Amino acid sequence: MDLAGKRVIIVGERDGVPGPAIEACVRSAGAEPVMVQTQCFV
Repeated sequence: MDLAGKRVIIVGERDGVPGPAIEACVRSAGAEPVMVQTQCFV
Protein backbone atom coordinates (compact mmCIF):
# COMPACT_ATOMS: atom_id res chain seq x y z
CA MET A 1 0.00 0.00 0.00
CA ASP A 2 1.36 3.40 -0.98
CA LEU A 3 0.84 5.88 1.85
CA ALA A 4 3.30 8.51 0.63
CA GLY A 5 1.88 11.99 1.14
CA LYS A 6 -1.24 10.80 2.98
CA ARG A 7 -2.36 12.03 6.40
CA VAL A 8 -3.67 9.44 8.86
CA ILE A 9 -5.51 9.27 12.16
CA ILE A 10 -4.29 6.42 14.35
CA VAL A 11 -6.24 4.74 17.15
CA GLY A 12 -4.25 2.03 18.88
CA GLU A 13 -5.42 -0.42 21.53
CA ARG A 14 -3.83 -0.76 24.97
CA ASP A 15 -3.82 -4.57 25.07
CA GLY A 16 -3.17 -4.92 21.33
CA VAL A 17 -1.05 -2.70 19.11
CA PRO A 18 -0.46 0.72 20.73
CA GLY A 19 -0.72 3.94 18.76
CA PRO A 20 3.02 4.79 18.77
CA ALA A 21 3.84 1.42 17.18
CA ILE A 22 1.34 2.05 14.38
CA GLU A 23 2.71 5.58 14.03
CA ALA A 24 6.23 4.24 13.42
CA CYS A 25 4.89 1.94 10.69
CA VAL A 26 2.93 4.60 8.84
CA ARG A 27 5.83 7.09 9.06
CA SER A 28 8.14 4.50 7.49
CA ALA A 29 5.54 4.09 4.70
CA GLY A 30 5.67 7.83 4.01
CA ALA A 31 2.44 8.97 5.70
CA GLU A 32 2.02 11.86 8.12
CA PRO A 33 0.20 11.02 11.38
CA VAL A 34 -2.06 13.93 12.39
CA MET A 35 -3.46 12.31 15.54
CA VAL A 36 -2.23 9.32 17.54
CA GLN A 37 -4.10 7.85 20.51
CA THR A 38 -4.05 4.61 22.45
CA GLN A 39 -7.40 3.60 23.92
CA CYS A 40 -8.61 0.83 26.20
CA PHE A 41 -11.58 -1.00 24.67
CA VAL A 42 -13.39 -3.10 27.26
